[in-house]
Amino acid sequence: MVIGKSLTLLIVAAALGGLGWLIFQQLEEQSRDVPPQQRTVRAVPVETEQVINGRMDQVRAFTGTLDANQEFVVSAKVSGRVEEVTVDLADTVRRNQIVARLDNAEYRQAQTQAEADLAVARANFAEAESLLKIADRELARVNTLKERGVSSESEQDTIQANQLARSAHLDVTRAQVTRAVAAVETARIRLGYSDVTASWQGGNDYRVVAERYVDEGSTVGINEPLLRVVEMDQVIAVFYVTERDYRLLKPDQSVSLETDAYPNEVFVGRVARIAPVFRASTRQAKVELLVDNNDLRLKPGMFVRIRVVLESIEDATIVPESALVTRDDKVGVFMLNPDGVTVRWQEVEPGIRQGHLVEVVTNELLKGSVITLGQQLLDDGSSVTVQENKLE
Repeated sequence: MVIGKSLTLLIVAAALGGLGWLIFQQLEEQSRDVPPQQRTVRAVPVETEQVINGRMDQVRAFTGTLDANQEFVVSAKVSGRVEEVTVDLADTVRRNQIVARLDNAEYRQAQTQAEADLAVARANFAEAESLLKIADRELARVNTLKERGVSSESEQDTIQANQLARSAHLDVTRAQVTRAVAAVETARIRLGYSDVTASWQGGNDYRVVAERYVDEGSTVGINEPLLRVVEMDQVIAVFYVTERDYRLLKPDQSVSLETDAYPNEVFVGRVARIAPVFRASTRQAKVELLVDNNDLRLKPGMFVRIRVVLESIEDATIVPESALVTRDDKVGVFMLNPDGVTVRWQEVEPGIRQGHLVEVVTNELLKGSVITLGQQLLDDGSSVTVQENKLE
């Protein structure tokens, strides 16, 4: 009896299942006959942000190093032993100031010797002048006697030859005086070189000692450096740019700088020089910025971070970078239609990027909201449900 009831229940269940399957098949066939426009499509949840219009700056960040605007290496023009160095590291130096003295005993002796040689040369010149005057008078006397027929031809020739020799001797002694005068001047200059001066050209009249290479008692040779002095009122920031950014840099362009020595403080400079060639090894060009440093806080050798506005657009169409999507190798955005429940595809050309924002160029004016999240699931005309609407 029990077995009969169970068999009956199984037969009923099988019949109901078959009936349900037939109903499902009929409904499926009916749905295929419904046009796509009439089918119920599930809306895609998305997030949006407003399209904005405003100024857009193309900012590039570089790293560089500070360098002295001008520097001068003080070197010895003569060799000798250093008797005194009058300045030290970080001292201020005035233009043409004596910064070191060398042992000058040898140069003083050389000057004394040259002055003595000059005195001898002048004495010889005076003697030559006197002898020439005597020879001139003798020649005049012989010429007078010859006119009277008293003097012979040979005597006149002898006196005339003597007069020519005295004249030539005078020219030699005059040249010796000139040479002796030059020797005295050379000795005087070399003696003056024993006082080493910081004699730079151009720039400001005051600089700072950046390096000191010698101490008292050192022996230096000709042109051996003693000190390096730098101008600190202005410093140069040096950095390098690639070809992409090179064309956008211009002389006198304003830049901002930051350094770890002064956190949260911004210094202002300008583009002073742009190299006309690129380095073959790095394919980069050197750029020098001029930065005012009246308070002398910035030091050559410091590491700096540089921000340059390469290009600006006053009335740019701006969207979040997250809104950009690619379809069929074309870049675009999905715009929320005025009905608030569908979207349309709009091809754009990305331009300047600034942070998470990007300037876009289109054939028509973009207004309204763009999809920033969920756009990967969308097509042109898709239905959406806006989850959040962020305004810039």
